Amino acid sequence: MELDVLVAPIIIFMAVVAPLWLILHYRSKKQVSQGLSEHEHRQLSELASKAEKMAERVETLEALLDQEAPEWRRKV
Repeated sequence: MELDVLVAPIIIFMAVVAPLWLILHYRSKKQVSQGLSEHEHRQLSELASKAEKMAERVETLEALLDQEAPEWRRKV
């Protein structure tokens, strides 16, 4: 009697959920193994460029602060 209650959910899981889960899993593995798309590569290059500009700005700001308030690093 108790096995009859579990049989239907197990059959539904094995027939519907498990195959769908496997298909989606291997599809995502395939996309990861292919690497970055051209669009993603372009976005990554833009972000790297922006990060370099931000780093230059931070260096400039630190240099200005060093001139204007030499003790600013000790306060933080």
